[in-house]
Amino acid sequence: MIFNFFLLFFILRSVLYIKVLAPMAGICNGDFALKLIPYGFDTVTLGGFNIDKLSIDAGSKIIKRGRKEFNIPYSKIISFIDDEASKVKNNSDAQVSVNLRSVNPDRIIEVSKLESVDIVEINCHCRQEELQRISCGQAMLERPDLKDYIKKVVDNSDAQVSVKIRGNVDDVDTLAISKLIDDAGADYLHVDAMKPGIFDADYDLISKISNNTNIFIIGNNSIDSLDKVHKILNAGADGFSIARAAINGKLNFDLNDI
Repeated sequence: MIFNFFLLFFILRSVLYIKVLAPMAGICNGDFALKLIPYGFDTVTLGGFNIDKLSIDAGSKIIKRGRKEFNIPYSKIISFIDDEASKVKNNSDAQVSVNLRSVNPDRIIEVSKLESVDIVEINCHCRQEELQRISCGQAMLERPDLKDYIKKVVDNSDAQVSVKIRGNVDDVDTLAISKLIDDAGADYLHVDAMKPGIFDADYDLISKISNNTNIFIIGNNSIDSLDKVHKILNAGADGFSIARAAINGKLNFDLNDI
């Protein structure tokens, strides 16, 4: 009887794991996502997209210095996101998440009203200087209004809400930020568990967040094998995301059996 209980618990927990294609600016559109879904992704993240005037202007400056970005004008970005998300929805069973950069929450709320979008993801992650100068991307982690920002999205969104953060940022308490995001009511915490100087995730950080919050954790960083998938899940993540290992539109391992 006890054996059956633990077997059932294991089965239910494995069903709850989500397998996420992470955002990659200038790369993750509808066509790219559809190439990766057959490898076992059940959630794909489009973007990151700059969606308000300040972030779009910052993105243009990033493009001018040679970095790849989506270059969509302010007047067309919402319809572009809808078209790309609809392409995925019409051709797969995957959930569509959209990673969004915006100085204020109103445009994120606007994207959440799209029927094609299941999850809006607030980008507190990108470390490009042009975005950080306008208190966007990674600089969001130091904004005193971050909780109010997230709560406004949560309270007014028609989609689920995820927040993507970068771990181990100087002068930022990652656990405190994680608790803040949990308290603000977000559905998912997407953690780039970066560990400076190490090409691997900070599994201890994932465990610390898991042990001290109740939020659904998507673990990310340097996941390029099934072994690392299992390591980040065993550390306490409820799901995982993959970026660079999928950057060429394919994976050299299969997620369907996880």
